[in-house]
Amino acid sequence: MTNTIRDSCSSASQSVLERLAKLERRVEGGPDANALSMVVFSGELDKLLAAFVIATGAAASEMRVSMFFTFWGTAALKKDGPQEAGKTLVERMFGWMLPGGLHRRRLSRMDMCGIGRRMMAAEMRKKGTPDLESLISIAQECDVEVNVCEMSMSLMGITREELISYPKMKLCGVATFLETASKAGTTLFI
Repeated sequence: MTNTIRDSCSSASQSVLERLAKLERRVEGGPDANALSMVVFSGELDKLLAAFVIATGAAASEMRVSMFFTFWGTAALKKDGPQEAGKTLVERMFGWMLPGGLHRRRLSRMDMCGIGRRMMAAEMRKKGTPDLESLISIAQECDVEVNVCEMSMSLMGITREELISYPKMKLCGVATFLETASKAGTTLFI
């Protein structure tokens, strides 16, 4: 009986030691406090401004920043201009309903048919606050990585050629985002 108890305790101790070793390996390769991963789901102006202010602020603080644009956030990255040829009817309809151009982004609240947007732009100029295009340029200078969801692009019929020019832009899937986010000390959803 004593041997059985000793064997049982030894087995339990071994199990605890194995679990502890596994946890130590996870902690060693754990999240990087100096990395920020962000999901940008919204294409509304105020939310895009917030996302890029946070991203550029983090990058200026020497954090590695990765932004993942999906669904309406993906459509917000379309440049102004005509749609690419060869789209299905549904893809063309998405293009009409989600026009390109950063200047066309609406506010999530108090847009008032564009009046709120114009008031916000005037106030930003008056107070020296960078607009969305300026924030995107700053993000480029700060090496903020922009990843665009390929599934969202496919669903909405958006082609690579229709997206804004951004040197560190990559097209990817959710698995790439999840891998990046799992290594980041902070992940945000906007």
